[in-house]
Amino acid sequence: MTRDTPQQRRRQLPTTEELRIWRDFIETTEALRSVLTSRLQSESALSPGDYSVLLALSEARDERMRSSELAAHIRWDRSRLSHHLGRMEKRALIRRDDCATDNRGAEIVLTPTGAEAFHRATVPHLRAVRELFVDALTPDQLATTGEVAATLRAHLRSSRDM
Repeated sequence: MTRDTPQQRRRQLPTTEELRIWRDFIETTEALRSVLTSRLQSESALSPGDYSVLLALSEARDERMRSSELAAHIRWDRSRLSHHLGRMEKRALIRRDDCATDNRGAEIVLTPTGAEAFHRATVPHLRAVRELFVDALTPDQLATTGEVAATLRAHLRSSRDM
């Protein structure tokens, strides 16, 4: 039995079975994301976007990042981030400071209110991740899922470079 080369597979449309697997993957990740979002918002009043920003800032040096660096880190375009940060700033989760090294940019700073909201949200959110994702899989399935995610991420990176 001969196997198609990657170039030959690229020219073919997905098979019925490949499309079934694709739909299962997409529908399952959307359902998982929906349940995690709902729990995060009901347990902490934070959106997934809020949580992503607060997580990035909590891990950053001095709990601050340039807005352009933050956008790249969480993979959002700058316009989306700017609008979202405005809403977070009104809730005192973050503040914007002038950048000390470049007066054209701003640094986004985690406020004490933001740090407290993030810490309150983290344990329930991580429990939900364990319950809905980790505990649903065997250790082998979890390892395979990690390998699949890493392979897809690398493939997406290389396809952007083409």
